[in-house]
Amino acid sequence: MATDDDAASPPTAIPAGHCLVTGVAGFIGSHLAERLLGVGCTVLGVDSFTPYYGRDLKERNLRGLTGRPGFEFRMADLAGEPVAGLLEGAEFVFHQAGQPGVRSSWGESFAVYARDNILATQRLLEGSRLLPALRRFVYASSSSVYGNAPDLPFSEAAVPHPISPYGVTKLAGEHLCGLYAANFAIPTVALRYFTVYGPRQRPDMAFSKFLAALLSDAQIQVHGDGDQTRDFTFVSDAVAANLLAASAPVGSVGGSVYNIGGGSRVTVNQVIDKLQELVGRRAKVTHLPAQDGDARHTLADTGAAKRDLGFLPRVGLVEGLRAQIDWTLEQRPAVVR
Repeated sequence: MATDDDAASPPTAIPAGHCLVTGVAGFIGSHLAERLLGVGCTVLGVDSFTPYYGRDLKERNLRGLTGRPGFEFRMADLAGEPVAGLLEGAEFVFHQAGQPGVRSSWGESFAVYARDNILATQRLLEGSRLLPALRRFVYASSSSVYGNAPDLPFSEAAVPHPISPYGVTKLAGEHLCGLYAANFAIPTVALRYFTVYGPRQRPDMAFSKFLAALLSDAQIQVHGDGDQTRDFTFVSDAVAANLLAASAPVGSVGGSVYNIGGGSRVTVNQVIDKLQELVGRRAKVTHLPAQDGDARHTLADTGAAKRDLGFLPRVGLVEGLRAQIDWTLEQRPAVVR
């Protein structure tokens, strides 16, 4: 199985230091914290265990971190509790926490998104003003800020036009990072993730749902015709982008925004075909109406990230799917392939 520490991940030059990783019990946050420990950093991991999905899954994500030298965990609500103690001594802040999900961000749920994605980010940035040793503040943004941009691939030069409340909140976080960089010289970098997948992927995300259905001989539910495309990014590449963003010279990247894509753009139907082939089972597919807020196509122009950060995705879709399948089967020992 591909992991964050294998040869597929690009080299990084982040200096050893003390890191705050928010959302550490989540999908990307747990992988990132493990990688930081592996390169000699100390890590304070923070999570509030929001009920978006099961706490048991988040606690499982922490198993590779708990008890490791250099790691400390604290449960905290970034939008409601003092953050000064969490930030104390931090040289790097990796802000991965937030309320995920495009489809759940409509209606009264938007209050949760505004609180956990906008207010929490502002409070961390405000607290970071008091950190004399801060080298970098890396913010996890999303390709959802683009919406249905007319031109592919998406370039950072395009005007963002989110089509979901979730995308609006992630874009607001980017703007806050830019404001604090311009006014208070906080060395922020925002990374726009394009559909990250791999081991520990959230259970509400497409690959996790497809695999669960395929392995249980249940219906795979596809919203829309399945010809919508995504630029899929393996989790170790997203993690590597964070380390590269933290280690780049601040004068060249402070306040900047970068696309982080995997270069594996395919249709949803093609993904299902490949999963059938790799798992050795036939899928039962049901098509449902398209969901409000879902972009039709995504594709990242990662030229700026390559130029400024040295970012280059290393894990292709088939290799990444195999890793996610292997991990899923490890969590489901009763499943016969």
